Amino acid sequence: MEIVVCVKQVPDTTEVKIDPQTNTLIRQGVPSIVNPFDKNAVEAALQLKEKHGGRITVISMGPPQASDALKECLAMGADEAVLISDRAFGGADTLATSYTLAAAIRKLGQVDLIICGKQAIDGDTAQVGPEIAEHLNLPQVTYVAKIAVEGDKARVEREHEEGYEVIEAQLPLVATVVKSINEPRFPTVKGTMKANRKQIPVWTVNDLSVEPEKLGLKGSPTQVRRIFTPKQRTQGEIIQKDTAREAVATLIEKLTDAKIV
Repeated sequence: MEIVVCVKQVPDTTEVKIDPQTNTLIRQGVPSIVNPFDKNAVEAALQLKEKHGGRITVISMGPPQASDALKECLAMGADEAVLISDRAFGGADTLATSYTLAAAIRKLGQVDLIICGKQAIDGDTAQVGPEIAEHLNLPQVTYVAKIAVEGDKARVEREHEEGYEVIEAQLPLVATVVKSINEPRFPTVKGTMKANRKQIPVWTVNDLSVEPEKLGLKGSPTQVRRIFTPKQRTQGEIIQKDTAREAVATLIEKLTDAKIV
């Protein structure tokens, strides 16, 4: 099987800060990590490879430092990695991003399965995976909690609020996976050493068959106008009394003082 996994390097959300003047993320000194859902996607690919054989290629669009995320995926067990990086891709929304990733996947050649994480924790749109499928005119299944390949078909369990849908789809296929699908493995020492020695190719706009007006900011119909850090809410108070009646009386007294009731 030829499997492609799309990954993204994201800021560690516990460390994100906003510049109040420019309304942009402060990235200096902020650690970056592999998007957690994308690690589940890599693990799903590894498990399929272990069962069926084949090759796993991880791709990412981002600045040069995104190669660190790709190396972590290589250390987990992926076979190849490609970084898509060019100033022409800067400012891309999900539509322009998915268009660029789809062009890179076409360049890779024959692909049996494309796996993405459900969403990125910095944008939370869950749009890139489905949009890649649309650009490539491929079937897609989102929120995948289990996937099995039988011949030229994939049988998946799609997670939703009331349970699971069992869906059979023809390969090639785009699947976006949820956290419950697996527990990503840790990179091994041997794998890390091998990944650090590997030279990751970088594809620029000149390496892809794309229309320039569909790239980056120019090709992005949606743009962020404002971003800000929400005001921190006041801490709640736990009322502990000997009886429920006393607790209710204290609660009513506090709500009355606060002019809520």
